[in-house]
Amino acid sequence: MADWFESTASSGSLLLAIPVALIAGLVSFFSPCVIPLLPGYLSYATGLSGADLANGVAGTRRGRMFLGSLLFVLGFAVVFVILGSASGALGAWLVEYDDTLTVVLAVVLIVLGLVFAGWVPMLQRDWRIHRLPGVGLASAPVIGFLFGVGWAPCIGPTLGAILTLSYNESTISRGAFLAGVYALGLGIPFIVAGLAYEKMLGAVGWVRRHQAWVMRAGGVMLIAVGLLLLTGWWDQAVTWLQVRLVENSTTVV
Repeated sequence: MADWFESTASSGSLLLAIPVALIAGLVSFFSPCVIPLLPGYLSYATGLSGADLANGVAGTRRGRMFLGSLLFVLGFAVVFVILGSASGALGAWLVEYDDTLTVVLAVVLIVLGLVFAGWVPMLQRDWRIHRLPGVGLASAPVIGFLFGVGWAPCIGPTLGAILTLSYNESTISRGAFLAGVYALGLGIPFIVAGLAYEKMLGAVGWVRRHQAWVMRAGGVMLIAVGLLLLTGWWDQAVTWLQVRLVENSTTVV
């Protein structure tokens, strides 16, 4: 297991893709269809009422807040890892059409970046599951799973970027790993909110006041990745990085 993790994490393509996946997850959290509902989802996942969260009770129930938010994150991480695995498997299956599909996916990724940045208003849709199961820690993973399924169209641009990169990896394990990193980026703010809810609200308030710029920055990142794939510069960067890794490992030996 340790050898697999070392070889996976040190892959040239993954070393480029991992920070993209992590940032994409963070940007997804701060999107207009996720961040406004943070109190509601924490309430469902922890079993604490909205009034409890508002009047400071959350600060005295940090263990429950942490566990509820962690179970919630694990729930939607399962969805994204499954999608990443499927995307990686698809890449391995369609490897002979790799060049054509890379161009197609790169163009799609550029379009998704434009959508995420808010520059294609007609595609600004909000699709999600509105009915949730009962509240409490026992239902937190289920709520997280439904979050992952129901919000997939809403966070589609950033998730689509990660699935594109997972496809590019052409293996199930690496696709799952990359999707897991995306889930980590999306999940960290939820867990931080569980541990320090009131302080997190202050940070959330600042981001919401500057949300347009956050979304544009995320969209530009997706467009940049799409252009790198489209022009072949992504593969060149991967090759350069892999050569550097080999040289460094040889030097150490």
